[in-house]
Amino acid sequence: MNLLEPLKQTFSFDGFRDGQQQTIEQLLNGQSSLAIFPTGSGKSLCYQLTATLLPHLTLVVSPLLALMKDQLEFLKRKGISAASIDSSLTPDENQQVMRDVREGKIKILMISVERFKNERFRNFIQSVPLSMLVIDEAHCISEWGHNFRPDYLKLPQYKEELNIPTVLLLTATATKKVKRDMSQKFSIAPEHVVQTGFYRPNLDLNIVPVSAQQKDATLFQIINDQQGCGIVYVTLQQTAETVAAFLSSKNINAVAYHAGFDSDKRKDIQSRFMQGQYQVVVATIAFGMGIDKSDIRHVIHYDLPKSIENYSQEIGRAGRDGSHSNCFVLANLDGINTVENFVFGDTPEFDGINHVINNIKTEMVNGQWELQVIPLSNKSNIRQLALKTLLVQLELQRVIESKYSYFAEFKYKFTTNKTEILSQFDTARQTFLNQIFEHTQFKKVWGVLNFDSLHQQYGAERSRTISALDYLRDKNLIELETKGMTEVYSVNPEALNQPALASNLSEYFKEKEISEITRIAAMVRFFELDTCLSFNLSRYFDDQKAPQRCGHCSVCRNQVAKLSYSQEPKWPVDSVFINNIAAMKRDLKDKKGLNDSDISNDMICRFFTGISVPIFARTNLRKLEGFALCENLRYQDVLNKIISLNN
Repeated sequence: MNLLEPLKQTFSFDGFRDGQQQTIEQLLNGQSSLAIFPTGSGKSLCYQLTATLLPHLTLVVSPLLALMKDQLEFLKRKGISAASIDSSLTPDENQQVMRDVREGKIKILMISVERFKNERFRNFIQSVPLSMLVIDEAHCISEWGHNFRPDYLKLPQYKEELNIPTVLLLTATATKKVKRDMSQKFSIAPEHVVQTGFYRPNLDLNIVPVSAQQKDATLFQIINDQQGCGIVYVTLQQTAETVAAFLSSKNINAVAYHAGFDSDKRKDIQSRFMQGQYQVVVATIAFGMGIDKSDIRHVIHYDLPKSIENYSQEIGRAGRDGSHSNCFVLANLDGINTVENFVFGDTPEFDGINHVINNIKTEMVNGQWELQVIPLSNKSNIRQLALKTLLVQLELQRVIESKYSYFAEFKYKFTTNKTEILSQFDTARQTFLNQIFEHTQFKKVWGVLNFDSLHQQYGAERSRTISALDYLRDKNLIELETKGMTEVYSVNPEALNQPALASNLSEYFKEKEISEITRIAAMVRFFELDTCLSFNLSRYFDDQKAPQRCGHCSVCRNQVAKLSYSQEPKWPVDSVFINNIAAMKRDLKDKKGLNDSDISNDMICRFFTGISVPIFARTNLRKLEGFALCENLRYQDVLNKIISLNN
């Protein structure tokens, strides 16, 4: 097939970029492929063009709503019928998309991976012929990749269940280990891995050793010397606001951005930055994935990035137009403990894992287990993201299987007189709606529906009841609120009762922890290299074609960095540790009835290093004098100290 003709006709491109044609030809031959292209080098075209030439639907999994919307707008401009099913759609819009998909009017459907957890969606998509599954930001599949998303682990299973013949994995960054992991999970042959090279000659990499006292002045000087717009990356939300305020006081048009802002504010900042209304965005890693601005001239890491992978992703946002762009790291060791603490905080303790397993055993009814993430997170003392990872691991080990989710509570109030509402329907529907109204407990204006009593008395199915409420809401006859998202799983008792289950899961998390800490150490070593940074970065991502000496990094300019602490962190005396441990134990005994044996060394260490876990929030333990006393010290060092004091 001559691919140049549809390329020109549909996309108005005269030729392919490196790697695109090979990938597309493989896919059209039914060969699942992994495409590793640098940021901004046209990965998306690989599935976009292929989808137009395949007979059935192409299903695209994307990690971010903003990415979906950008892609859909582009496809619409090119006359390609594409849609998404996402949280921004109304029920009517959602139904329309599903009708269009069933009727074959849609060639590309975009979803988040979490959509597969919806049983209704799975039933729907099983009825639709599929040609290809595309997974964007595919490194999320691998436990050993950055930006790991636990639900991505289930995609190979979904691919098999839906009988999708061909898979395309897309990413900009993948080490040898991650490539191998991704390929194995989807049975992609080595010859169908297309990697075009990582090295970008237009990026100037600079490591600038700087103390905390000099950091703001150095940042201001660097930005003053730059042309065009840029991004400054920080670790903490508070730092984003502080640094943005500092730059603004120096007459630099800067704005903070982080996940603590509401979605409207984040969208507004993104939009203004894209339009050139802000010179600098000071942001946490929440900013960037959905940004496709070609003329970012500088990226500055005010704090250490989380890993080499994160660093490469973040500098990859600079210079997508191919023009010269500068990347700086204001480097010292002050923040290394903060980066490490994110890792330690997400490792559940053995007792927490055991609590979840026992919860399944005691709460299971007729082979089904229901949970709400927030209450279970609180009771098990496992952070929500780590709990979700644990649940996915239990799924992968066939202990539980996700069935569906629902809201535990439906609350509504009438915006139109009840009699008037009923008058709009035939007798049968009036009777059904009356049953719903009768089984609603009203307190003045708002009422909570009792699904159980409605079902017991009238046999009313939950799905039909919810559809009726949705209809009334869509017609502005009621206001409807929902809360208490509840996940429903089926349980395999045999797998659940394996004696080593908790130990195996604990070992998995410890292995993850070691991998992440090792990754941070590798990043520090990278910043202190005495050979070309561009070359070493490319080799890290298995690019064997990069020049050994780029000539445009700080090492090639004979500026080898050596990182140090701005000042050596000070240790509290042993008596301070002992007194604060005693106060912490008393507080937990008084508020939660915990004995000394219930309070692990890891829990004490998290207290001193300022790592927030659910039990600290629920008991206001963070207000005790010793909380975060050692936040400038490394977790493992503090843990060793606590172990020595407790022996």
